This record gives sequence, C-alpha cells and structure tokens, in this order.
Amino acid sequence: MGPSSTPLLYLCLLLVSCLLLLEEAHTTRHRGISLRSQHNALLHWKATLASPPLQMSSWQENTSPCNWTGIMCTVVRHGRSMPWVVTNISLPDAGIHGQLGELNFSALPFLTYIDLSNNSLHGQIPVNISSLSSLSYLDLGFNHLKGQIPFEFGSLQSLTQLGLSFNKLTGHIPVSLCNLTMLTDLIIHQTMVSGPIPEEIGRLVNLQLLQLSNNTLGGMIPKTLGNLTQLNTLYVFHNQLSGPIPQELGRLVHLQNLHLAGNDLSGPIPVFITNLTKLNQFFLFENQITGSIPPAIGNLTMLNQLGLYRNQITGSIPAEVGNLTMLNELLLYTNQITGTIPSELGYLLNLQKLDLADNQISGSIPDSLGNITKLLLLHLFENKISGLFQNQISGSIPKTFGKLQSIQELQIYDNKLSGSLPQVFGGLTNLVELWLSSNSLSGPLPADICSGGNLRILSVASNMFNGPIPLSLKTCKSLVKINLESNQLTGEISQYFEIEKLGKLGYLDISGNRLSGLIPQELGTCMRLQSLKINNNNFSGTLPGTIGNLADLQIMLDVSNNNLSGVLPQQLGRLGMLESLNLSHNQFSGSIPSSFASMTSLSTLDVSYNDLEGPVPVARLLQNASSSWFLPNKVSHHKQKILGLLLPIVIVMGFVIVATIVVIIMLTRKKRKPQEGATAEARDLFSVWNFDGRLAFDDILRATEDFDDKYIIGTGGYGKVYKAQLQDGLLVAVKKLHQTEEELGDERRFLSEMEILSQIRQRSIVKMYGFCSHPAYKFLVYDYIQQGSLYRILENEELAKELDWQKRISLTNDVAQAISYLHHECSPPIIHRDITSNNILLDTTFKAFVSDFGTARILKPDTSNWSALAGTYGYIAPELSYTSVVTEKCDVYSFGVVVLELLVGKHPRNLLDGTLLNGEQTTLVQDILDQRVTTPTTTEENSLCLLIKLAFSCLESSPQARPTMREAYQTLIQRPPSSSCPMPFSTLTLQQARDAY
Repeated sequence: MGPSSTPLLYLCLLLVSCLLLLEEAHTTRHRGISLRSQHNALLHWKATLASPPLQMSSWQENTSPCNWTGIMCTVVRHGRSMPWVVTNISLPDAGIHGQLGELNFSALPFLTYIDLSNNSLHGQIPVNISSLSSLSYLDLGFNHLKGQIPFEFGSLQSLTQLGLSFNKLTGHIPVSLCNLTMLTDLIIHQTMVSGPIPEEIGRLVNLQLLQLSNNTLGGMIPKTLGNLTQLNTLYVFHNQLSGPIPQELGRLVHLQNLHLAGNDLSGPIPVFITNLTKLNQFFLFENQITGSIPPAIGNLTMLNQLGLYRNQITGSIPAEVGNLTMLNELLLYTNQITGTIPSELGYLLNLQKLDLADNQISGSIPDSLGNITKLLLLHLFENKISGLFQNQISGSIPKTFGKLQSIQELQIYDNKLSGSLPQVFGGLTNLVELWLSSNSLSGPLPADICSGGNLRILSVASNMFNGPIPLSLKTCKSLVKINLESNQLTGEISQYFEIEKLGKLGYLDISGNRLSGLIPQELGTCMRLQSLKINNNNFSGTLPGTIGNLADLQIMLDVSNNNLSGVLPQQLGRLGMLESLNLSHNQFSGSIPSSFASMTSLSTLDVSYNDLEGPVPVARLLQNASSSWFLPNKVSHHKQKILGLLLPIVIVMGFVIVATIVVIIMLTRKKRKPQEGATAEARDLFSVWNFDGRLAFDDILRATEDFDDKYIIGTGGYGKVYKAQLQDGLLVAVKKLHQTEEELGDERRFLSEMEILSQIRQRSIVKMYGFCSHPAYKFLVYDYIQQGSLYRILENEELAKELDWQKRISLTNDVAQAISYLHHECSPPIIHRDITSNNILLDTTFKAFVSDFGTARILKPDTSNWSALAGTYGYIAPELSYTSVVTEKCDVYSFGVVVLELLVGKHPRNLLDGTLLNGEQTTLVQDILDQRVTTPTTTEENSLCLLIKLAFSCLESSPQARPTMREAYQTLIQRPPSSSCPMPFSTLTLQQARDAY
C-alpha cells in the first residue's frame, strides 16, 4: 500500500469511529444504556460494600462484566446492532454486606433474574427495582432488609417468582402486588408484615405457591383465595388470622400442601377439605377449631401428614381415618376427643408417628396397632377428663406390640393400664424412650428390656412392678434416665447394676421400693449424674464418700428414709452445684461435716431424725436454715439468739422503708409525666424480686433515669437492654420488653413463666434476679456480665486472639451444659429458641454464660414440641422454614452453628450453605480455623476434631439425627482419645474430621 492510500486509511478509521459512536448513540436511544454504564453501576455497588466477598474478586475495572462471577450477559437486538447486556445477577450465599439501594438498577434495565438471597443486605428495598420491566425472578430472602415492600413493585409485570422471606419488612402487603398476574411463586415468610391479606390476591390466577407464614397478618382468610385454582401450596401458618376457614378454598383442587396452623381460626373442620383429594399435607394445629373430625376425611387418600393438635376438637376418631394408607404422621393430641381408638388405625401401615395424647379417649388399646411395624413414635398418655382419672385408656398392653420393631419412643403414662408388661418388650431393640409411669401395671419388668442397647429413658414410676431390677440395665451404656420410683422392686442394686458402666446416666430415681443391701461405692463413678434419689428403701450401711465425686450432681441427692448409719462423709462438701440434700430419717451419727459450708448452691438441707450432734457449719444457708431441718438432732445454731433479736428489727425497718416510699410516691405523683403516673399507680409496684431482696422498682428507674437511651447496651426484637447500677453497687442488666409482643398479652402466663425462669440456677446461665410486670413496664433483671457477647469478642481482633483454643473448648462445654440443663433438668423443660453468639456472654475470665430468655417458652410436659416464631437468621434450624414446629433439636442446631463459629472465628456461612462442604474432601481443617489464634497443641487438636464431629452432627438436616443436648454435653466432657484425629492435623480434611469417630 503506497503513500496515496494513507488518507484513505484514515478516512476508513474515521468512518468506523463514527459508526461506533452512532452505535453507542443508538444504544443510548434504546433505553439509554451501554455495557460500559452497566459495568460502572456494578463496580460502584461493589465499592460501597463492607469487605466485598471473595466471589466478587473477578469484578475488575479492566474486564467485562460478562466474565464476572455471578453475572450473566445476553445479546439483545436493537435495530441493526446486537449489544451484550447484563441480564442475570446471581450471588446467593455470597457474604455480601451492604445496602441494596447503592446498586443503580436504572442502569441495568435488561435484568431478568436477580438472586441475592442469604446475604447481609440491609436498609430498605430500593424503589427503582420497579423500573426493571423484564424482571421475571427476584429473590431477596434471608437478608436484613427493613421498611415496607415498595408499592411500585406492582409495575413488575413480567415477574413470575418473588421471594422476600427472612427480612425485617414491616407494614402491609401492598395491594399493587396483586397486579403481578404472571406470578407463580409469592413467598413472604418470617418478616414483620402485618395487616390483612389483600382481597385482590385473587387476581394472581397463575400462583402455584403462596407462602405468607410467620408474620403478623390479621383478619380473615380472604374468600378470593378460591380463585387461585392452580395453587398447589398454601402456607399462611403462624399469623393472627381469625374466623372460619372459607368454603371457597374447596375450589383449590390441585392443592397438595395446606398449612393454616398457629392462628386463631375457629369453627369446625370444613367438609369441603375432604374434596381436596391431592392433599398430602394438612396442618390445622394450634387454632380454635371445634366440632368433630368429619368421616369424609377418609377421602384424602394421598395424605402424608395430618396435624390437628392443640385445638378444641370433640367427638371420636372416625374409623374412616383407616383409609389414609399413605399417612406418615397422625397428630391429634391436646384436644377433647372422646370414644375409643378405632381398630382401623391398624391399616395405616406407613404410619411413623401416632400421637393421641392429652384427650379424653377411653377403652383399651387395640391389638391392631401392632400391625403398624414402621411406627417410630406412639403417644397415648394423659387421657382423662378435667384432670380427673376417668375415661382413661385401660386394659392391658397388647402383646402385638412386640411386632413394633422400629418403635423408638413409646409414651403411655398416666392412664389406667393394668396387667403385666409383655415380655416381648425385650425384643424392641430400637426402643429409645419408654414411659409407662402412673398406671397400674404389675409383675416383673422384662429382664432384657435394654437388649438393643439403645434405651436412653426408662420411666416406669408409680406402678406395681415387683421382682428385681432388669438384668439388661447392667450394661446399658446408652441410659440417660432411669425412673423406677414407687414400685415394689426388691433385691440389692449391686446385684443388678454394674453402675460403673452407666457412663451417660444423668438421672437415677429408685426411691419408694423395697431395695436393700449396701449403697455401692461404684455409684461415685456415674460422673454425669445430676439427680440421685434412693430414698424410701431399706438400704443399710454407710453412705459412700465416693458420692462426693459426682461433680455434676445438681438437682437432688435424697437418701432419706433408709437404715443408713455411720458418720456423714466429708466428701459431700465437694458437691458445689447441689441444690437439695436430704439425709433425714436414717441413723447417721457424729457431726455435720464442716465441708458442707462450701456447698454454695445448696438451697435446702434436711438432716432431721438422725443422731447428729455438734455445731452447724458456718454458712449462710445453714445458719439461717429452718429448725425443722435439724430436729431432733443435738446440733446447735451459733446465731439463733442473734437472729431471734434481729428478726423483729428487720421486719419493723422493712415496714418503715416501704411506708416511706409509698408516701414519697403519693406526694410526687402529680408532678410526674403520664407514664410515671401510671407507674406509681401500678398495683404490682414491687413485683421485682430476688433472693437477697435488694432490688426495688424505684431503684431500677433511678439507675436508668426512667430507661434513658444512654443506658442502652443492646437491642433485640423483644426489647432493649439497659445497664443499671443499683444503690448497693450491684450491676444488673435490665431487659425492658416491648409491650406490643404477642406473648405479653396473657398476664397470667407471663407471670407463671417468669416465676419459673427466675428459679433457674445453673453456673453457666446468666442469673435472673427477677422481673416486674404492670401496665406501664415489663422488664427482666439479670446479672451483668462484664465482657459482653461472644459475637462482640470475635469481632474484636485483640480479644479474639485472647480467646485461645483452650478457652474456646471450655466455653463450648459451658454452653452445652447450660442448654442441657434447660432441656433436661428444668420442669417443665425450657427451649431457649435463640442460641446465638450474641446471646452467649463472657466475663473477664472468658467464662461463658447463656443469656436472653426473652423468647423462651415453657414446654408442657405432655408433648415434645410446640410451634412459635423464633430465632435469629443464620442460626435457625432448617425444618422451621417449612414446619415451624420448634423442638429442643432446634436449639441443638443453633448450638452446632455456634460451635463452628468458635472454630472459624466468624459466622460459618460457607460451612452451612455448602460452599465449602461441596469440596470438603480437599478442604483442610487448618484452613477453616480462626487464624488469629495461635496454633493448637496436640491435645487441643484432638479436642478440635471432636468439636468438628459434634458440630456437624448437631447440624444434621433431620432433627431426629441430631443428638440431644445432654448427649452433646456428655460427648464434650469425655476426655478425647490421645489420637482423636485420624491423621496428622496438618493434612486433615474436613471430611475426615467429620468421620473421625
């Protein structure tokens, strides 16, 4: 090409440049967007994020967004041009921390798909998302978004799937959403939206999934839902919906899942439900449903789960239920069902759970139940009328129960069953829990009742069983609880128990029998024992000093009403956690051991009716104890005379103080603000209470300056926490509860729950001094723990380093013991419901304390579960997303998350969502550990292997597969083998650590 061609070349280049500019201008005219502007919008958003996650590392200035992780581009036609545009943003579980409003959606008009679920987005949902006219998929679930759902969303006419679950959204569901007629899935689960379900929702005729559960929606279920004839799943459980179930739902002939539980629905079970023949899940539990179960329910032959419990259902169980041969769960407990158990239930060969407890069922247990060989759980306990022992289940236990080879939990206590326990029970090798208490059963217990080695709980108290203790209990290492109380068992326990092999035993009650012989020394090897009752027998000899080795003994030690003699062992003073000790009605001699003064947790001590003498040891409890605890021994109180003189003075002074306060309140009442006036007039002014009587209502108000915000040290969904220094110098944390909470509406329930919670005494649970409840305020008063939450410690670089592996391992043990105490030692049991690193507090020595029972609920002892909205995102058990049935296993899951959080040093999101688990065969354990902590020692490595295994067992997707917290705690305190890790720690993978045991 010669020199003359150069101008031509320049001309061609100029022409190309002009064409590119024209193309850019063309693109600008077509929605005003270029790939460059989309590139810039996405990079700007990344720049606003706090510590952009690893998945965004490919988002760089010098690369095309079409090559970035989580971004997809498509060619679109604009006239003659076909530019690339961003159509998909898919970054679920990416660890994004920031505001969605910082992303300029107006610069991304071609988006059709957005999935930003399971991140940490906060702030409000930006209104400009509504400009995305091509958007068909939007999932913003599992974030921290707040504010209202934008009304402008109604313009997203192409939207087919919308997910906003697990956020902090408020306000009503905007009526404009009902314009999105292309929607197939609408999911607004576990937020704070309120108000009615819009009548206009009937326009969404293409909906297949509608989930509006775990909110505070009120009013009636709109009849217009009957227009959604394509619906296969309708979840509106756990709201505040009322009124009857509308007949129009009978038109939803494609419905497979109908979950209306946990509302205030009334009226009978509508007959039209029986026309929905495709139903496989029907939950109506925890409402106000009345009337009987319609016999036509037998038409629902595809039904897998039927849950009608906790209603006011009357009448008998229709025989037609026997037609539901696909049924896995039949849960009818806590109603007013009468009549007998229909023998037709024996046709339900696929049934795994049958719970008819707490009704008014009578008659005998049909033999046909023995045909249900897949049965895992059978509950028939407490069938009576208004607490009277009438119309109970009677007769004998069918011998056909020997065919229930899969049965794991059998609870038929509190009935009128009689006769002997069939010997075939010895062949139920999968049995985990057997509850037969409070019947009239007699004869010997099957010798091989624990032959399967799986039995954890044996409770046969208050019957007439005789003969020896079953021989198979000798080596039943799985046993956690044995209750043989109030029977007619005979023999020597050393003959039938190899107690040293019962390493998991935490509760032993053999009281009220005819057992004799010596108390074996080996009893001191049951290191997990927390309660021991051997009273009201014929034991003789001395009380073994080895019992002082039972460091976990906490609830009760009762050896009263036997023929024990000799001196009381000094070793009993080691029982520093023991709360109740009863040594009465024996023949003990000598003095009360001075070591008793170190039993600081003791609240009751009874040594009456022995031959003791000498002084009572110097200890606050013993010096102020009731004289009846010591009669008719020859012991002396050092301070009896002093106390006799001081008591009248204390009473008079207390009266003067109270009278003075009342006068001051009356004089200042007119000068107070309206709320203070209400406070002064409240009838329960001094309902704050604690052991020392140091707390008073006005002291709390003074210390917080009437709950001034400057004293706030924490805020949660249930209230605000204030730091208060009382007049005597005591530092307390005061949790002021929101008065709008649903659970505060029932005053009697609130007070009864608080009374129980305030009696909790466990060394790793934050001490609750008391509570106050009246029209102006409801607050709880806790001990103040100086260091703050575990979450705060892990966020702080210096403190996290100080929290070394030994402290973290010890911390895990403390937390496990505390939760185990709540689940297994409180009566009724308590589920915390919000175990998180924010609710684990540390003192200055990094000792852990479980806190925040503002969301706790007291379980009725008649059932293993109940339902409620609870928990913190990231710690919530997966089953709550679809069942909302809260059990102790939900706390177990949350505990597993916290254990991993301790190991990783932050929330273990990647381990929970599968990001690392998918490659766990090559992921090294040392790579996931908190790098701020020094390298673990060999002993610590063994403990860390144990923690990883335990954590993942607690995180099993199936609640049944998870251990109980008692099992978890026992696993932790067993000294790990010297080589717990299957290979050198430096090469150990996550998979190998999980499978190490």
